[in-house]
Amino acid sequence: MGSFSIWHWLIVLVVVVLVFGTSKLKNAGSDLGKAVKGFKDGVKGSEEERQANANVPPAPPSQVVDKSTTTIDVETREKNRS
Repeated sequence: MGSFSIWHWLIVLVVVVLVFGTSKLKNAGSDLGKAVKGFKDGVKGSEEERQANANVPPAPPSQVVDKSTTTIDVETREKNRS
């Protein structure tokens, strides 16, 4: 009862084709293929960027500026318990 036979899958395929039609299935398959290709290109592009950035030495910390956060310089004092 756990697995489906080939006849079960053929019946499911026929029902899906009857419900959605071949043109909608063709468009869905095309969209899925484009999405997978775009994902592969994105992953490949990020790998190429990592390899290109691996040859560039990192900038010294004094030259790195992060404008998204603010740094507050604070002095700390020890509390004497007497």
